[in-house]
Amino acid sequence: MGIRGNLRRDSKRRVLRAGESIRADGKYQFKYYVNGKAKFVYSWKLEPTDRLPAGKKPCLSLRELEKQIGYDLNAQMNIMQKNLTVMDLVERYLSTKTGVKPSTKSNYSFVKNLLKQEDFAERKIRHIRTSDAKLFLIRLQDAGKGYSTVKTVRGVLRPAFQMAVDDDILNKNPFGFQLAGVVVNDSVTREAISREQMRQFLKFVHDDNCYCKYYEVVYILFHTGMRISEFCGLTLNDIDLENRVINIDHQLERTSDMKYYVESTKTDAGKRKLPINEDVARCFAAIIEDREVPAVEKLIDGYGGFLFYDDKGMPLVAMHWEHRFNNMVDRYNSIYKIQMPNITPHVCRHTYCSNQARAGMNPKTLQYLMGHSDIGVTMNVYTHLGLEEAADELKRIEALELARKEIEKQPQETELLFRTV
Repeated sequence: MGIRGNLRRDSKRRVLRAGESIRADGKYQFKYYVNGKAKFVYSWKLEPTDRLPAGKKPCLSLRELEKQIGYDLNAQMNIMQKNLTVMDLVERYLSTKTGVKPSTKSNYSFVKNLLKQEDFAERKIRHIRTSDAKLFLIRLQDAGKGYSTVKTVRGVLRPAFQMAVDDDILNKNPFGFQLAGVVVNDSVTREAISREQMRQFLKFVHDDNCYCKYYEVVYILFHTGMRISEFCGLTLNDIDLENRVINIDHQLERTSDMKYYVESTKTDAGKRKLPINEDVARCFAAIIEDREVPAVEKLIDGYGGFLFYDDKGMPLVAMHWEHRFNNMVDRYNSIYKIQMPNITPHVCRHTYCSNQARAGMNPKTLQYLMGHSDIGVTMNVYTHLGLEEAADELKRIEALELARKEIEKQPQETELLFRTV
């Protein structure tokens, strides 16, 4: 509004608002600013009910134009920001992700490098529709990118566009859809192996002249369900053999450029005190007894006393054990006609989880032991139990029923015996 006593009016004596004025040719104009730069809109009418001057083309009134501009301004919709490209938006989003884990930072770099090779990255975000977003992900998979890669890319683009919505740069997130049904989940599920396969593999490792030195590690992974990065991060201080408890509150990782670091567990639920049985305790005792003490204990982020080291005196990481498992499986399959499926440290973890579920362990207990933050992840193992497990459960119930009947018969037989005597 104008200042009291100095109101500006048009020819119809209507008060003009701040920013409104009339040009010499009688055309109304409204002045506003975007990023400090003056912008103008014009109209031959102040209000929608005004008549157009003779010979002028129909147009929105100045006040209607102001409402449109006012929507953008009041919602802080920066017109210049709408010209951001997808790559600009991703860069902007990732600049807000400070203090992330090195592994997460590596994933961000992977996505940025992938996007730089795609024409989609140069498109204006205001032109991206939901169908465009879906088609882009479909094209990635058609070009040979795996489901996990497509999921990782969507995992950056979705929150990046949501940030633009939250900042009122966009009205809708074009990536706000479920991935299922858009691209095909062709990822290979790392299935658990059977109890018999686990027994055969452990026996092979135990008896093999080359790989017997890794038997305790394989046994521990099959019987604790630890993540391999958690196992690699274990130090002597984390192992309490007297009380048979393993402390898990960190994991050891290594970046692609060979930098070692210790970080917290994958989730807060991953921090746990893991009880172990006597056999697992004996395996840990054997590892500690055979542990080669380095000349200088290597400290990684303040942690020292790791269980295994390489020939350079650096602690072993997940990649070392993954290679060793691959070699063990290859050797097994080169000897035996019946082939062993792919076994990795994570397959050991999944096998442990499945075995405990088959044994009837309470899901909440198993969730704690596995360090799952979501009970749904744990329950997914129970929902995949099949015919073999159902048959075993029925046999177990039948055995219990027979035992109950035998117990009930004993008092009757004793009573009969006393009567005959």
